[in-house]
Amino acid sequence: MALQESGEMYLETIYVLSQKSPHVRAIDVGEYMGYSKPSVSRAVGLLKEEGLIKKDENGYLKLTKGGEILAARIYERHTVLTQVLMDIGVDEKTASEDACRVEHYISDTTFNAIKAHIADHRK
Repeated sequence: MALQESGEMYLETIYVLSQKSPHVRAIDVGEYMGYSKPSVSRAVGLLKEEGLIKKDENGYLKLTKGGEILAARIYERHTVLTQVLMDIGVDEKTASEDACRVEHYISDTTFNAIKAHIADHRK
């Protein structure tokens, strides 16, 4: 499935928020991302259609197994790339912003090579 960058951002946000609390609402996502209610509502609908999230009887958003796998992958890319950029001297804010852009476009091959390089150099 080819998810747009914005969809990946919503998934990552739901993932991050769900690590802090088991109760994630669409309004929480909107506040975290700085997006309007209609934008979040549309994105939630699309992610539900893709089978990546579901809404429980109380209106809380839950990642499906597939959604959680994809969100964890995106989040790992974000955290690893942020750390690599900080390791080479980029300030945390810029590193996080740049990692956020790169995480959606970097190939699995390149990302895995970066992780292997890090592992080799931290031994």
